[in-house]
Amino acid sequence: MEHFAPHPKSVFEGYCSKFDLPSGAHVALIICSVPSATSLPPHMVSFTYYPRNGFPIFQREHWGPSIERIETSPDHVFELHILGMGSMAVDTDSTTTYDLKCKEWSLEGMTASHTPWREGKNTPEGWLVGLPLPLHWHVHSLCSPAAFRLEIPSIKLPRTNSFPSSHIWIQAHNADTNSGICLAGDKIMGMHAFILGYRSPSLSIDLLPPFALSCLGISPFMSTDIDYGNRAVSITVNNFWDRIQFGLGSPFLEGHMRNFCTESFLAVVEVEAFERRLWSWKEVKRERFEGASLEFAGGYFPERVEKEDRASSSRIQRTARELNEENEKARKEGFASSSGSADRSDTVSLGVSKPRDPKTVSKDKNNRESAPVRAS
Repeated sequence: MEHFAPHPKSVFEGYCSKFDLPSGAHVALIICSVPSATSLPPHMVSFTYYPRNGFPIFQREHWGPSIERIETSPDHVFELHILGMGSMAVDTDSTTTYDLKCKEWSLEGMTASHTPWREGKNTPEGWLVGLPLPLHWHVHSLCSPAAFRLEIPSIKLPRTNSFPSSHIWIQAHNADTNSGICLAGDKIMGMHAFILGYRSPSLSIDLLPPFALSCLGISPFMSTDIDYGNRAVSITVNNFWDRIQFGLGSPFLEGHMRNFCTESFLAVVEVEAFERRLWSWKEVKRERFEGASLEFAGGYFPERVEKEDRASSSRIQRTARELNEENEKARKEGFASSSGSADRSDTVSLGVSKPRDPKTVSKDKNNRESAPVRAS
C-alpha cells in the first residue's frame, strides 16, 4: 500500500475514483494537489456526475488553499483532509472511506476491500516503480465491493515530478464476466509509454515498457493510432508471449478538467488477446465492453486551445485581483467552487445505504438515487 500513500516530495499528486451507478450513470471524483503552485490555487476537488445518456452533465470544481495529506500510522494508513469539505481515508486493510460535503453535492461511503493489480504485483509499473520517471501511475484497486451505493470502485493515483505533454486513460469493466481492461499512456520528450492490463477469469496479461514504448513513433512491439478527431483509439502491444490489440470509439460531450482534458464514459472497447504458438499468434480471447471510460489530455486533446480561447472571452476568465479575492475568501471559508460548462441546476447527492438489489433503482424529486452504485 506504500505506493498509494502520499508522496510529500512529489510536484503533483492526485487521487482519482470512478463510480458506476446502477442507473447506468457515473461519478468521477478527483482530489489533487500541486503544493508548490505559484499563481493559481494549489489544491482541487473535482466532482462530475455523468448521466447514462451523457447529458446533461453535473460538474463542480472546488479550488482552495489546503489539502492535508496525513499518514496516521506507520502502516501507511493515511487521510486526505480537505478544508471545508471533509476527507478521504484509507485504513490498514485498504478500506477506503469517503465523507465529502458541500452546498451543492455530497458523497459518503466505504469500500469493503480492494483487488490489487494482480497476485504478487500490487502496482502496474512493476520494476519501473523504483525508477526516477517523470510520472508514475498506480492502480490501487481493480474492483472493490462497497458498503455504500457503489458496487465496484476503481482508484488510480498519478504522482509526478513533471506532468506529461499528452496523456490518455482507458478503463472498462464487465461485472457479469468479471473481466476488465485498464490503460494509461503518456507522451514525454518524444517517447510514448503505456501501461496496460487485461483481466478475465482465464487470462491475466500485463504489458508495459520496454515493450509498450515507442521513440519518435518507432517501436518493434507496439503500434498506436490516437485520433481525437474521430474520437477513436487503436493500440496493439505485444511482448514475446502475449499480444493485446483493441480499438474503441466514443462520443464526447464535455471535458471534465477545463482547457486540459476531456473524458467520456460512453466508450465502446473491443479487445483481442493472443498467445504465441511457435511461430504464429493464436487468438485466445475476444471481448467487447460498453460504457467504458476514455480520457484525452494535453497534446491528445487539440480542442483544449479552442476551449481556452472561448474561456478567455467569457466570464470564466478571472483577473489577478479577482483570483486574489477568491483565494482570500477560500482561506476564510474553505474551498471555492466553480461550475463546469455543462451545468445543470439540480444537485446530485450520494448517501450511505445498506446494499440492496442493484436492479432496484429509484429517484426522488431531488434526483437522489436510492440503490447501490457500481464504481469502477
